[in-house]
Amino acid sequence: MAEGNKFNLKILTPDRVFFEGEADMVEMSTTNGDIGVYKNHVPTTVIVIPGVLNIHQDGEMKQAALHSGFAEILLDQITVLAEAAEWPDEIDVERARRAKERAEERLTDHTNDIDMARAQLALRRSLVRLKVGH
Repeated sequence: MAEGNKFNLKILTPDRVFFEGEADMVEMSTTNGDIGVYKNHVPTTVIVIPGVLNIHQDGEMKQAALHSGFAEILLDQITVLAEAAEWPDEIDVERARRAKERAEERLTDHTNDIDMARAQLALRRSLVRLKVGH
């Protein structure tokens, strides 16, 4: 169990335990906006959307790209179940640029066979990757 102002943070993706340890604060994007969570937060569950994940530990911050999922927030523990999470050195910036361009083309092509929600999600994911991977 985490001591002092720290809480236990676990971030799981389908293929790995992305992060497991103590944190002072975590920031992530949800369907209700960006949130920052400290120990003793009101217990809740949130829907995570693609965005920048900031993990604060002992005065330092780790940043990652966090993609869609759910987060269970308890008083002294947060568990995030995400489709994907990537550290900056895991991001292929050139691939993210190409994905951004493809998504933008799809969004400007107003034909009926384009899934706009999927294109918007692809654009958001690529922008998050570009922001974190710079």
